[in-house]
Amino acid sequence: MTTQKYKDMVEQRTKMTLQEWTEQSEVKEKDIYRFLHNLKGTAGTVGLPDVEQFAEDTLPYFMESSLKSWSVEEWGDYLYPLIPLFNVHSLAASSSVKALDKKGPAETLTQNDILLIDDDVELVAYLKESLERQNYYVSIALSAERGLKIFYETKPDLILLDILLPDKSGIEVLNQIIGKAKKERIPIIIISGEYSKATQMQAYSLGVMDFLPKPVDIDLFLVLIKNRFQLKREWQESIIVDDLTGAFNRKHFNQVMKQLIGDFKRTNRVFSLALIDLDYFKNVNDTYGHLIGDEVLQGFSELVKNSIRLEDTFCRYGGEEFAVFLPHTDAESAMLVIQRIQERFAATDFFAKNEIFHVTISSGISEVTDAENIADKLIEEADQALYASKHAGRNQTTLYSDHLSTTKKHSVLNVIVVDDDTLIRRIVTSQFAIWEPENIAEVKVSSYANGLDFLQSDWYAVDEKYIILLDGVMPDLDGVEVLERIRKTYPEVNILVIMLTGRNNQADIVHALQMGADDYVVKPVHMPELLSRIERLAHRFLF
Repeated sequence: MTTQKYKDMVEQRTKMTLQEWTEQSEVKEKDIYRFLHNLKGTAGTVGLPDVEQFAEDTLPYFMESSLKSWSVEEWGDYLYPLIPLFNVHSLAASSSVKALDKKGPAETLTQNDILLIDDDVELVAYLKESLERQNYYVSIALSAERGLKIFYETKPDLILLDILLPDKSGIEVLNQIIGKAKKERIPIIIISGEYSKATQMQAYSLGVMDFLPKPVDIDLFLVLIKNRFQLKREWQESIIVDDLTGAFNRKHFNQVMKQLIGDFKRTNRVFSLALIDLDYFKNVNDTYGHLIGDEVLQGFSELVKNSIRLEDTFCRYGGEEFAVFLPHTDAESAMLVIQRIQERFAATDFFAKNEIFHVTISSGISEVTDAENIADKLIEEADQALYASKHAGRNQTTLYSDHLSTTKKHSVLNVIVVDDDTLIRRIVTSQFAIWEPENIAEVKVSSYANGLDFLQSDWYAVDEKYIILLDGVMPDLDGVEVLERIRKTYPEVNILVIMLTGRNNQADIVHALQMGADDYVVKPVHMPELLSRIERLAHRFLF
C-alpha cells in the first residue's frame, strides 16, 4: 500500500470520528486525548506533518485521566480546524515510511554502540536523540544495576556514566567495570553535575578518558564522541591480540584467512577452519557472575593454545565464539584435534559459590576445496556445521557436508506489535512482512489492538525469541502495565521490549526503562530506523 493511501486512510478515519462525535451529546475528555495522541503518532509516520503538529499542539489541552465530558460546541472549537489541514500540500513534507529493499532496511545504523548510564531522564532523552541523529546506537540505563547488566551482556563500544545514580555511585560502577573496560578498550566518559577537583581526580585515576561537567554543550559533546571513536578505531587497527583471552582477534582472523586462501590458490595446500562456541555460556554469567565467566573464557583459551600446533592459529571470533585455523590439515584430521579439545574442556573443573561446575563446547569444521575457496563461504559452512552440533544437543563436533547446506539455519524471530491504533499496526506489520534481516531465517509478525488481548492470547512458546513493540498509551491496560506483567511472568532472556512513546512522555520513558524495557522509539515512527534498531537488538540475543 502506498504512502498516499495511508494518508487517505488517516483523513477518512479522522473525519469519521469527528462525524460520529457530532451525533453524540457529549464526548469524554479521555477519548479526545487518545484520539489526538494516536493522530499525532500516525500522522507523523505517514507523512502529514501539519496534522501531526496540530495534534501535538492541541494535546496539552486534554488529559487522559480527566472524567470531564465535552459538548460538541466545546470540543469543536479545538478539533474542527484540523479538517482543512489534510488538504494542505507542503513541499517540505516527506514520508516517514520509506520503500525498503527486501534484503533489509534502506538505512542502517553504524556499529558504534554507546551505553548511557544516567537517571536524568530529560538529559538522557536529549543525548540519545542527538547521538542517534549521528548514527550511533544508544542503550539507556537509569540505574547502576541496569547499566552493569547491559555492560556485561552487550559489550558497548563507549560508556557515558553519571557520578550520581539512584542505587550506587558512578565511582562504584567504575571500580566494578574499569578492569574489563580497559581490557576490551572501551572508553569511559563521565558526564556529571558533580565535578569537584577531587571527584575528577578520582575518576581520572581510575581510568576514565574524559570528564564532562553538566550542562553539556551538545556541539562539543558530539565532536568529542566522534573523536573518541576515531581513536578507538586506531587502537583496534594496531592490535591483533584479544586482551582478555590472549587469543588473536577478529582483525587477525581476517588476515590469516586471506593468507591461507591465497596459499591454497597458489599451492593447492588444504586447510581447515573450526568454529567453536561455549555451550550455554550466558547461564554461566547469570549463575556465577561475569568475573567467573571471564575465568571460563581464559581457561578455555589456555587449554586450546596448549592443544594446537605452532602453525595453527587460535582466534576469538566474538563473545564466547572462537575459531581455529589448521593449515595443511583436512577436515577429518582437524576433527580429531577439536574433539580432543572438547573432551579435555568438558572435564575441566571450574569453582564458584563453593561448588564445582563444568562447561562444554560445540564446534563445526569446514575444509577449503577447489569449488569453495572463498572466505565467506568457508565461514558459512563452518557455521552451519556448528549449528548442526548445537541442534543435535551440543557438546559435539560436526564436519560440514553438502546435506547441511540444504538445511538453512532456522533462527526464528517473533515480532509482536501491541498498539490500539489500527493504522499504525497495519503500517508496521506490512513493513515487517517484507523484511528479510541477515542471518534470521524467519520473521513471524503478529499484532494486537490492546494489552489485555495480547496477554490473554497464547503468544509465548518456550523455545522461541520475541521482540515486542508496545505502545505506551492504550485503553484499559497501558503499555507500562503490560511490560510489568511480561517481566514478571516470562524469562527476560527470550523477550526484548521496545516501547513506542510520545515525544513529551518523559515520565512514561522513565517508568518503562525502570520496568525493564530494552529500548524506546519516539513517535512518529521512522520505519527504516526502527527496522535497523530491531535487527541490531535481534542479533544481540539470537546469536
